[in-house]
Amino acid sequence: MLENFIADLSRWILSMSGGSIMWMAFYAGLFVALMTSMGALVAIFAKRIPDSGVDFSLSFAAGVMMVAAFTSLILPAIESTGSFTPAAVGIALGVLLISAIDRYTPHEHLSKGYEGPEEFRNRLKMVWLLVFAVIIHNLPEGLAVGTSIVYNLEVGLVTAIAIGIQDFPEGTVVSLPLAVLQKKRLQPIMTGILSGVAEMAMVLVGAYFFTLFGWLLPYGLGLAGGAMLYVTVKEMIPEIYRKEENELLITLGFFAGFYVMLFLDSMLG
Repeated sequence: MLENFIADLSRWILSMSGGSIMWMAFYAGLFVALMTSMGALVAIFAKRIPDSGVDFSLSFAAGVMMVAAFTSLILPAIESTGSFTPAAVGIALGVLLISAIDRYTPHEHLSKGYEGPEEFRNRLKMVWLLVFAVIIHNLPEGLAVGTSIVYNLEVGLVTAIAIGIQDFPEGTVVSLPLAVLQKKRLQPIMTGILSGVAEMAMVLVGAYFFTLFGWLLPYGLGLAGGAMLYVTVKEMIPEIYRKEENELLITLGFFAGFYVMLFLDSMLG
């Protein structure tokens, strides 16, 4: 049933877009941006989010990203060329790119605190440091959707659906703690919406670039996969296990996300 839904959705988007990959990417990007924005709007109604809820949401997202990195990006990169080399080079480039952005862009984690050049520690307000942190995390997700759509529309849609699902709680996790800390609502919600817009922009950038340079697509798929793996392994997993609390819930959340993405991907098999 879900397989038929995805196939029908693919045909509908294909007809809506007139066969244009960029319009397909626009619709997919709009979906993930809206899911993030709707999650951010939860801050209007909720006063706080339990730590267990934050941990489960982040671990769910980590599970989705871990599977998506392989099934939607790395394995298609290998299959499209019949060679491991382009995927391997792309993975390495993705890791290096996000590592450099992570190291040299000032940003703030709610739990780990400040990361980046020391000279910017006191120059930027915490809200902007948090915005930068969210954008760094969202770059690989947007790139993953954009490149996978260029590779195959149905694979791209599955990736967009799975990432959109986990973007809803991510939007809440971004905006709600800020709302509690600042005793405001508008600015934290706009921060969450901005993170969704940044993700949509990366969907379009990835789709446009690899439409122009199709021969680089296997490297781009590997790059997006490597970037997602870096964010998951280096940022998200240490963040959610930092306090050694809710470990069972965190592990269950990870495998829930893992199974959701794997199930969606199996619909294409």
